[in-house]
Amino acid sequence: MPIFLPRAALAALASIASSVALAATTLLNVSYDVSREFYKDYNAVFAAHWKKTAGEDLTLNQSHGGSSRQARSVADGLEADVITMNQHNDIDILAERGGLVPRDWARRLPNNSAPTTSVSVILVRKGNPKAIRDWSDLGRPGVSVIIPNPKTSGNGRYTYLAAWGAAVKNGVAPEAAKALVTRIFANVPVLDGGGRGATTTFAQRNLGDALVTFESEVPLIQKEFGANFEVVYPSRTILAENPVSVVDKVVDRRGTRKQAEAYLQFLYSEAGQEVAAKHHLRPRHEKVLARYTKDFPKVETFTVDDVFGGWASAQKEHFNDGATYDQIIAAGKR
Repeated sequence: MPIFLPRAALAALASIASSVALAATTLLNVSYDVSREFYKDYNAVFAAHWKKTAGEDLTLNQSHGGSSRQARSVADGLEADVITMNQHNDIDILAERGGLVPRDWARRLPNNSAPTTSVSVILVRKGNPKAIRDWSDLGRPGVSVIIPNPKTSGNGRYTYLAAWGAAVKNGVAPEAAKALVTRIFANVPVLDGGGRGATTTFAQRNLGDALVTFESEVPLIQKEFGANFEVVYPSRTILAENPVSVVDKVVDRRGTRKQAEAYLQFLYSEAGQEVAAKHHLRPRHEKVLARYTKDFPKVETFTVDDVFGGWASAQKEHFNDGATYDQIIAAGKR
């Protein structure tokens, strides 16, 4: 015998069903400090694509901060459906702490699960009054350089490795490379927690003669703070690869794996790569890259793998507690 419910009860059930559906289709992307504008625009494009192809509304939330700090937050319980970083090391930590992702997570998507790249560049004040041309100039007496803290920021870590690696690639012995990096960090007046904080220190507080940042940040800084800065491409610089992964334990618990995987896969599509290029991230898609060639000057690059044997090795030798970076900072305080 059929059961008929009053309209009020039906409305209540519909509301509950709607709330459940909404909860099931909300994704959180935990990302690094300077990616917020890119993902804001990317989220709108992907949500429209998903609605058209899957018929489902998605609510896409973002969390941004220093990359290593963000990764630790996820390891400590922040429920990220996806994590989008600027170095593999900050996703490896999720495999090491609680098995939130598998150890071979980087093999799941093309290009070692890094859909975009950038390079580390030097931003100087208009006219380049200190004549800064390369990494070695950042270690000269009388030059003040703004770099975010490598202990909390992927941007800062890339800067450290860029200066060290470029020296090694130029034929400098490791001890001389260490001496250069020591001089550079002795010229840092304040270590901000992330790339955006460093930008504020340089561009808004007017501290420092140079800011080391990602190429993708330069147009945004110039747009926000005016044409008071010039970009310097060093003779050699590091290729910053931006890896991504679903957070397996979270998406399986929340039932969002399908949406989360599609969200990351769409980063490799022509539409996703177009958004990346518009935000000055170097796309992997050859057709998109060809359309934006003028925005991405050719520069001689090296990777963390090339010089340091990969992120795990670089982390252990340079950034773990008591490793080379801590020794450099401690020496500068004496």
